[in-house]
Amino acid sequence: MTRKIRNIGIMAHIDAGKTTTTERILYYTGKSHRIGEVDDGAATMDWMVQEQDRGITISSAATQIEWKDHLINIIDTPGHVDFTAEVERSLRVLDGAVAIFCAVGGVEPQSETVWHQADAYEVPRIAFINKMDRIGADFFAVLDEIHDKLKAHPVPLFLPIGRENEFEGTIDLIGMEELHWIDVEYGKSFEKRPIRPELQPLADQWREKLMDTVSTWSDEITELLLDEKPVPEELIRATLRRKTLDRELLPVFVGASLRNIGVQPLIDGIVDFLPAPDELPPIEGLHPKKGEPVQIARVLDGQAVAMVFKIQTDREARSLSYVRVYQGTIKSGMAVYNHNQGKRERVNRILRMHSNRTEQVDRIEAGNIGVIVGFKLAQTGDTIGSEGFPVVLERMHFPQPVISVAIEPQTLSERDRLKEVLQLLTREDPTFIWKEDDDTGELVISGMGELHLDVLVTRIIDDYSVRAKVGNPQVTYRESVTASNEHREIFHKIIGGKENHAEVLLRVSPRKRGEGNHFENLVSPEKLPKQFAAACERGILGGFSSGIRLGYPGIDIAVELVDATYDEQTATEFAFEAAGSHGFDNACNGASPVLLEPVMKVDVLVPKEFMGEAINGITTRNGIVHSVESRPSVEHIIAQAPLRKMFGYSTALRSATQGRGNYAMEFSHFAPSDQA
Repeated sequence: MTRKIRNIGIMAHIDAGKTTTTERILYYTGKSHRIGEVDDGAATMDWMVQEQDRGITISSAATQIEWKDHLINIIDTPGHVDFTAEVERSLRVLDGAVAIFCAVGGVEPQSETVWHQADAYEVPRIAFINKMDRIGADFFAVLDEIHDKLKAHPVPLFLPIGRENEFEGTIDLIGMEELHWIDVEYGKSFEKRPIRPELQPLADQWREKLMDTVSTWSDEITELLLDEKPVPEELIRATLRRKTLDRELLPVFVGASLRNIGVQPLIDGIVDFLPAPDELPPIEGLHPKKGEPVQIARVLDGQAVAMVFKIQTDREARSLSYVRVYQGTIKSGMAVYNHNQGKRERVNRILRMHSNRTEQVDRIEAGNIGVIVGFKLAQTGDTIGSEGFPVVLERMHFPQPVISVAIEPQTLSERDRLKEVLQLLTREDPTFIWKEDDDTGELVISGMGELHLDVLVTRIIDDYSVRAKVGNPQVTYRESVTASNEHREIFHKIIGGKENHAEVLLRVSPRKRGEGNHFENLVSPEKLPKQFAAACERGILGGFSSGIRLGYPGIDIAVELVDATYDEQTATEFAFEAAGSHGFDNACNGASPVLLEPVMKVDVLVPKEFMGEAINGITTRNGIVHSVESRPSVEHIIAQAPLRKMFGYSTALRSATQGRGNYAMEFSHFAPSDQA
């Protein structure tokens, strides 16, 4: 059965046409009976009110379609960089992906980000060059960009016939015929025609390139070409499939989704070139206690292993856990073991999702994706399955939030309700965190960007009906050290008539930016028993999160426990934990501490005539322009700037470019701040 399953994601830069393409796929496969348009706020996959209002995808939506006897699970992921966690967790559980590129914009900033995320998870891909009907569309320029910027090997299987308002169809380079879509049926059917004489030279040129590529990987094709015999289409497709799964070739399709051109061959490409679950190698997990590698075979009859890749609270306040099953079968009513939480949970119901509509099923088998209702403890990234087969899959890694706002309920009675809602949103979104300030009692929420926080605040107020006031966005700073320092901390306190004494020698030193924090115990168990060393470590780890001088989290700091003394009569775990915490603070304060601020990578796309204003707008915000790339219709400015200076930049850019400039911004690194 798994041979007939495809688990694929649709990924791209914002506004490349992901959701529009997905709507066509749903219509042509019979999943929906009308085409929903993003511009009208009626897209099936953009079901959240905010998605319809803003015209962007925020939450990765899942659906299931059938095409040519195959079951395809599709996840339409967001294109905006603020929602990168949605892309990350989708790619973690997908077997293949469709990368959509705009024929005008080409390889845009977020295209590169999601491409590298897919590289990290070794996901095979096919590409669809969309919007060939737009002014400035250039199919061949986009092919060059894919090759140069993404270091991929694009292989066009279709060529566009015409471009811009003259775009009328495609040339199939495998079947060597023209395809023309019929307007009256929203492109539901198309007709095949012989290639016209004026297009034959171009078709022959690219067909020859295609045959050169596939013959490199197939001796059989090489022999047929040398003998001047026809090469069967099945052999070409089989060779392309093999090398696509090896991630050595990228089959490229072309069309214009909004004009209903080119989508059906893309769906064929999903079936023809992207992998079935059992065609991929076994997954490696770890034994939760021993830490040894465990191989997970992708088979139906093994013990159940699945990953929770997304948590969502639906309108009826139920917790929905999206799961991908890698091995075995999960059935409705059975008890499963959560290996990360160390607890059993019951599968109350299993649903198959179609955007925000559901259909109840009795099981999810290996290779498939479904939704479980009933889990109370599950978190994003948890491994669930059989208690008799202990294994933990590698957890997903999400970036740290860099922007915060204070949120305050309008009445005291709503404070507990607000906290409940924040707890729910934290379970759903791993890049969203909140905390209560110990001194002021203020609630502070943090996220990936202004849009991310704006969406979350709107959900709190509109979806959960919590009346709250929100402050202005604030940068989330970090602290670190720039020098090495040793400090001896002596803790001595009499509590309840009992002496608590501990003495530790700590050494702190800076690590390279991005390496993270590290603690090492250099004291032997003979000199300091393990329970006291562990207590000291707890105090130091607590110090990392509470910061040095200003209370911001400490990063990239190495701490060594160099020496310790203890007395059996007065030593307590409490004393060593306190010595670790105070010792960390004092050692760091003597190691030239520094305040770090987030620096963002900024990609600005503007028409040529506004390039001066755009560059000036970045430099006046303490930004540094690293390069400018010329494209057919726009200039691409690549820069870095401190986040605190970038608030309100979108409004400034729009007014400076008469509404024709746009930008993408993502976290780059932390750098010393002049705000200290």
